[in-house]
Amino acid sequence: MFRNPITDVIVVVVILLLVFGPKRLPTLGRELGHGLREFKDSITGGSKEPDEGERPQVAGGGETERRT
Repeated sequence: MFRNPITDVIVVVVILLLVFGPKRLPTLGRELGHGLREFKDSITGGSKEPDEGERPQVAGGGETERRT
């Protein structure tokens, strides 16, 4: 009649360990966390500043020559 939610969590974790294995499980958790964070940010409209590597490059952004 009454179920213990802790045993439900333990059963789910054991099934996940059997299906994916102990090496793949942390990666799956990390990917799930990133996906949930991206989903939450898209829903709330949260925008963050792009990192140094993500900034768009300006076309012809090198040194310019000066004509005298």
